[in-house]
Amino acid sequence: MPHHDRLKARQRALREGFSSDFGLRIHRAISWIGRAEQASGDLDAAFVFYWIAFNAAYAQDRDPVAERDAFRGFFSQLSRLDKEHRIHSEVWTAFSGPIRLFLENRYVFAPFWQHQNGVDGYADWEARFTAAKSRFHAALGQRDAVLILSMLFDRLYVLRNQVVHGGATWNSSANRDQLRDGTRILGTLLPTIVDLMMDHPAEDWGRPWYPVVAD
Repeated sequence: MPHHDRLKARQRALREGFSSDFGLRIHRAISWIGRAEQASGDLDAAFVFYWIAFNAAYAQDRDPVAERDAFRGFFSQLSRLDKEHRIHSEVWTAFSGPIRLFLENRYVFAPFWQHQNGVDGYADWEARFTAAKSRFHAALGQRDAVLILSMLFDRLYVLRNQVVHGGATWNSSANRDQLRDGTRILGTLLPTIVDLMMDHPAEDWGRPWYPVVAD
């Protein structure tokens, strides 16, 4: 069964107990997961749709903060609630495939691009790259879900910027590997994240930045 269908069935069974804000957040996230699954033949589109689903799940109407800091706050919340270590289990299972390949791909490592663009202080990007892989291995062994997700989404964010800001050609052979692996990672983690959120509807997930406004 596609993740969308399973999540939608669960949402329908539970939504009477959801607040309006939380219900809207979950409804939007699931809808974009479904759209991403429909676009499985177009990696560029699928990746963007999964990223929209992630935004729908976490974005809030709080004072502006650095986006990666907002990610970490959301990941800390998920980790606190994830008593069964479901996120770690998903990462561990996927590590031998898309996650390992993604972490070994320099084209989603921000210091690599800083160096390519002549920014001072990044000539040592290769040493940073090796050190980052070691930190990820350590986090995986320690079941540090916050660090695991933060490091993964740091890389995914680089890919997101490349695609959304026009730094890549649609269906280009130049970035197929990272799009393939990034899409698989999001397609694995996002349904687990939405499931965890539905396990805890009373948690403060914040108010969606764009609520439905009646005419």
